[in-house]
Amino acid sequence: MRHWLLKSEPAAYSWADLERDRRTAWNGVRNAQAANNLRAMKADDRAFFYHSNEGLAIVGVVEIVREAYPDPDDKTGRFVTVDVVPVMAAKTPVTLAQIKAEPRLKSLALVRQGRLSVSPVAAAEWAILCRMAGLKP
Repeated sequence: MRHWLLKSEPAAYSWADLERDRRTAWNGVRNAQAANNLRAMKADDRAFFYHSNEGLAIVGVVEIVREAYPDPDDKTGRFVTVDVVPVMAAKTPVTLAQIKAEPRLKSLALVRQGRLSVSPVAAAEWAILCRMAGLKP
C-alpha cells in the first residue's frame, strides 16, 4: 500500500462534505505531476485529506476505492480522477506549521512543493503524521 496527500480548499470541498457524501471523485486536477500521482494510485491506498488555503491542516484519512479513470470534466482527455471514501477523521488536525516544525518531515512533498495538490507520502512520514494526528499508522 502506498500513501498520499490530497489537498482541497474547504470552501470548494471539505472533509465534512466527504463525510456527508461518503464517496467522491477526486477530479479537477490539472497539474501534470499531480495527475501522474493520481495515475499511480491503486485501490486500497490511503491518503491524508488536507484542507488548503484555510485551515492548512491534515483533517482526515481517505481510501482510494477506484483507480484512475478519465476526468469527465476534462475536454482534452489528458487528465484523470480517482474515487475516494473517508476512513477516519484526524483526532487532532495536523497543521502546516506543525509539519514544518518537525525535522523528520523536511522532505515531505507538502513542505518542498507546497502548491502540488496530490503528492506521495513516504512510509516513515505517514507514521509520523498519523501519530501527530492521533491515529494508528
